[in-house]
Amino acid sequence: MFDIDVLIPDFWSILDAVPNTLLMALTIFIFSTLIGGLFAFIEHKKIPVLRQLVVAYKVTFKGIPMVVMIFLAYYGLPTAVHFTASLFGIDYNGHSLPNWVIIIVALSACVAAFQAEVIKGALNSFDSGQADAAHSLGYTGSQLFRRVLFPQMIIAAIPDLANSFMVIMKALSLAFAIEVVDIFAQAQLAAALNYYYLEAFLVAVVFYMVIAYVVTKIADKLEAALRVRT
Repeated sequence: MFDIDVLIPDFWSILDAVPNTLLMALTIFIFSTLIGGLFAFIEHKKIPVLRQLVVAYKVTFKGIPMVVMIFLAYYGLPTAVHFTASLFGIDYNGHSLPNWVIIIVALSACVAAFQAEVIKGALNSFDSGQADAAHSLGYTGSQLFRRVLFPQMIIAAIPDLANSFMVIMKALSLAFAIEVVDIFAQAQLAAALNYYYLEAFLVAVVFYMVIAYVVTKIADKLEAALRVRT
C-alpha cells in the first residue's frame, strides 16, 4: 500500500546524497571532457600512431558495459596504483584507495570515449574557410582557436555535453555495486529501513527530474548567450 507519509522522511534522507552525487558527476564530466577533447584533437589533426591508439581506445571503452568497467577498476586499480607507486619508490598501499575515486576513474574512462565523439563532431562542423580567412587577417594559431574555433565548437557541443552530464548522473546509480552512495543508493538504503520501496524510488525520480530540468535550462541559456556573442 502506498504511504504518502513516508515521502517527507525519504525526501530528507535522499537529499543528503544529492551534493555528493552532483560533485562526483561534475568531476567525472570534467575529466572525461578533457580526455575526450584531447582524443578528438588527435583524431582531428590525424596524428600518426596516436590516432590509431585513440580509435582503439574508443572502440574498447564504448563496448565495455560501465558496470563491468567499475568492477575491473575496483579489483585492478588498487594493484596498478600500488605497482606504479613502487616504481617511483613511494610506499603507498593501493588498496586504501577510496571507492569514490575508483568510481570517478572507471566512469571517466568510459565516458571519455563518448565525449571524444561529441567534441570531434563539433570540430568537424567548423568551416575551414573561416580558418583561411582568419589567417589572412594575421591571426595566429592560438588566436584562431580562442576567438573563432573554440566559441563555435562549444555552441555545437553544448546540447550533447548536457546529455552526457545526465548520462553520468544515471551511470552513478551503478556505484552502489562497490558501496558508493549516490541518490539511487540512498533511496535503497532509506527503503530498506521501512520497506516502502516505491515511495523512496519515486522521491529519487523527482530528484533526477529536477536535476535534468536545471541542467537543460543552464545549457539552453549558455548556448543562447554564446550565440549572441558570436
